[in-house]
Amino acid sequence: MPELPEVQALAAFLDERAAGHAFASLRVAAISALKTFDPPLAALEGQRIERVRRHGKFVDLDTGALHLVFHLARAGWLRWYDEVPSTPVKPGRSPLALRVRLDDGSGFDLTEAGTKKSLAVYVVHDPAEVPGIARLGPDPTAPDFTLADFAAVLDGRRTQIKGVLRDQSVFAGIGNAYSDEILHAAKMSPYALAAKLAPEQVETLYRAMRDTLAEAVAVASGRPPAELKDAKRRGMRVHGRTGETCEVCGDTIRQVIFADSTFQYCPGCQTGGKPLADRVLSRLVK
Repeated sequence: MPELPEVQALAAFLDERAAGHAFASLRVAAISALKTFDPPLAALEGQRIERVRRHGKFVDLDTGALHLVFHLARAGWLRWYDEVPSTPVKPGRSPLALRVRLDDGSGFDLTEAGTKKSLAVYVVHDPAEVPGIARLGPDPTAPDFTLADFAAVLDGRRTQIKGVLRDQSVFAGIGNAYSDEILHAAKMSPYALAAKLAPEQVETLYRAMRDTLAEAVAVASGRPPAELKDAKRRGMRVHGRTGETCEVCGDTIRQVIFADSTFQYCPGCQTGGKPLADRVLSRLVK
C-alpha cells in the first residue's frame, strides 16, 4: 500500500505536471471506485487544476471550485502518460479504474490489481467532505508537530503501539510498512502499550518516526510513479524481509500473521531476542 512518503511523491509529481492544466476528460472503468455522484465526475471537465496536495494517504487535485480526490488503497497505483492512449475506456476485468486526460493530451490512469477493490475516487467541493480525510489525525511530518504533541497523542492509549501508529485518526499517512520501520528504528516491540511508554521511550519513538519518514520522503522525492514501488522496497530494513538477516544486529527477521495482514520485526533489536507469538494479542513466547 502506498503510504505517506510515496503519496507525497505522487502529489508532488502531479503538482509539477498537472497544475495549470485543465481536465479534458475523465472516464470511469470501475464504477465501484467512484464514491460520490454529486457533483458528477463530468463537472470537472474544463476546470483548471490549481495545485495538487496530500492529505494523509489521499491525493487532492484542487481546481478551486472542485476537488478530485483519490485513495489508492492496498493495491492501487497511478500510471502517468505524456500522451494518454486513445483506446476507449471500457468497464470490465481490466485493472483500470479511472482515466484522466488533460488539455495538453497528457494524463494518468488509476489502476488496481487483484480482486478486492478498495481504490476510491471522490469529486467534492471541499476535501473535508471525504470521510477518510475528515477523520485524519495530525500529519507526523508537519514542521509544527512537536514531541509534546506526540506525547499528548499517546497519553492514556492502552493499545499496542503498532496499531496506534497505523490508525489514520491518530497519525495521518503511516501504514503497515512504515510502522514496522519506525518501531525497528526505535528498538521497540510492536506489542508495547502506548500508555505505558516511559518519557524517554516516547522521545525515542518520536525521533524514529520523524527520521524514518523524512528519509523515506527524501528517497521518494523527484521520482516518477514507475520507480516509487521499487525505491520503497529497497529502503525497507525489516518490512517484507522475513527470514533475512537484520543489518543492525544480525538476528533473523520474523513476521506475525494476523487477519488479512502481516508485520515484520527483529527479535534482537526489538523484543530482547524473544520471538513474538503469531497472534496479535499474544504475549511474548517464553
